[in-house]
Amino acid sequence: MRSSKLVAVAVLALCGAIPGGPARADDVTVKGSDTMVLLGQKWAEVYMASNPGTKIQVTGGGSGTGIAALANGTTDVAESSRPMKPQETEAAESKTGGKVKVLPVALDALSIYVAKSNPVEELSIPQLRKIYTGAVGNWKEVGGPDRPINLYSRENNSGTYVFFKEHVLSNDDFDPSAQTLPGTAAVVNAVAKDPDAIGYGGIAYAEGVKRLRVKKDDQAPAVEGTLENAQNGSYGLSRELYFFFVPGRNAAADRFAEWTVSPDGQKVVKDVGYYPLPNAK
Repeated sequence: MRSSKLVAVAVLALCGAIPGGPARADDVTVKGSDTMVLLGQKWAEVYMASNPGTKIQVTGGGSGTGIAALANGTTDVAESSRPMKPQETEAAESKTGGKVKVLPVALDALSIYVAKSNPVEELSIPQLRKIYTGAVGNWKEVGGPDRPINLYSRENNSGTYVFFKEHVLSNDDFDPSAQTLPGTAAVVNAVAKDPDAIGYGGIAYAEGVKRLRVKKDDQAPAVEGTLENAQNGSYGLSRELYFFFVPGRNAAADRFAEWTVSPDGQKVVKDVGYYPLPNAK
């Protein structure tokens, strides 16, 4: 019964349906990355089970949304799948009067999704750039069938979108045909139903689709997004996932954030389907 109550609290928090009232000293709000929302919810559930006086609300909305909320004081912790930009850090520190702590909390092997029926098994980052900028529009040009490529992407407030644009597109623009969707789960769902689709997102969401091996360039070996390859950096799209917070503003949030990188917190990372930090025990 206790476990079910905790799950209910997490679900209510995600929907913004927890009854109102004055915030308590042990209340913690976490907001940001849709890629990380499942991880944040599971962390909250496990942490609250051993810290019953603490109530943690976890919501998504995108990394940029979480970072903005940190600056304007409407969240204690921003979850983000990308680093903060210098101007974002400056704004947050100016408004809060404190120094933002950047805490890597997990690793992700950003995955390239295609339908399970697609015969393509690997793509290079230059090929992905051509596909997503519209220079390549047919699967036959990259070893697949003579079929058009349907592009699925994230919305521009997403940290995953920013990471992909920087590391794959070299900051070129996405082709206008790319369909933007509001979360990684939506991208996976669309790709799973479309035999001509390609999408991208966090490794923990890659169910019902095929994950392609990735080559850093056209001559490099194709690398799978495994734990070992993410931790040693050989997978070309591995990245850190972050918590951003201002230490001292909410002691309960500070304790929760630091717990996520403890052995117990890193076990949750693995259970959810992301990768623990390289130095995690």
